[in-house]
Amino acid sequence: MEPRTPINLVTGPLGSGKTTLLRHILAIRPGKIAIVMNEFGEIAIDAKVLEGKNVRIAELGGGCVCCSLLGEFEAAVTEIIQRVEPDIIIVETTGLAEPEALVFNIQEAAPQCRLDSVVSVIDADMLVCFPELGHTTRLQIEGADILLLNKIDLIEPRQVEPLEAKLRESNPTAPIVRTERCRIDPELLFGIGGEKKGASPQHKHQPEFDSFTFTSKKELSRDCFKAFADHLPSSVYRAKGFVRFEGSTQLFNFVGGRWDLEPFESAETQLVFIGKEIAPEKSSIIAALKDCEL
Repeated sequence: MEPRTPINLVTGPLGSGKTTLLRHILAIRPGKIAIVMNEFGEIAIDAKVLEGKNVRIAELGGGCVCCSLLGEFEAAVTEIIQRVEPDIIIVETTGLAEPEALVFNIQEAAPQCRLDSVVSVIDADMLVCFPELGHTTRLQIEGADILLLNKIDLIEPRQVEPLEAKLRESNPTAPIVRTERCRIDPELLFGIGGEKKGASPQHKHQPEFDSFTFTSKKELSRDCFKAFADHLPSSVYRAKGFVRFEGSTQLFNFVGGRWDLEPFESAETQLVFIGKEIAPEKSSIIAALKDCEL
């Protein structure tokens, strides 16, 4: 019997650090790794961030891998195994995915794979700011084999244990690992899963968020963009992408009011904005960005 390829799910809310975890794994773990990415938004920002790191990436866009893209997911996994023969496959779901249907699909409809682990990345800072768990976040916590309580450097030490207690209410058995920028020994994440009772993949969930994009081939004023990022409306929950300034391009990450920049190569500015009921804000956000163009 052919050995089955281990497949690992990385889930968690928007902006929790899933792509940061993948960058960390790729930087320090040897072997052939394939990644299946399901992003929310028209531009595959996360896939571009991981390009050029000796990794095979399959992109699933235009829907959610836990329901509307299940058939495409099976096809992508089959093609990866046939062409690349990876040591492991890592699936990064969109922050809106409910992973139990994908778990079901792997176990029932992907006989060439075995579920190796479900890793859920939780943003400690956002959990402090918004302590009420939404339905999707709760499912992402409940289904995890291991929970990464990420960004603990952004909260007070006294706040950590109450957050862990909240996570244990939803998942009393999964170990909780405190991390900064998802720095963890990758070997702690693999080979820890087992057979799970997953929901039928026929389920449907209503997306809570909308998105829109902005692209520009012009350079932007750094000072103008910083002022723009400081004053994004509260309806924008997540923003990410590449920004071309004079003399450099930066990777922009915005989550719930916090943002940062890091050097990154890109030929143009490409930004994705995600939030609740953000359509009325689209024109003013794009106008503000155009005002920053040089």
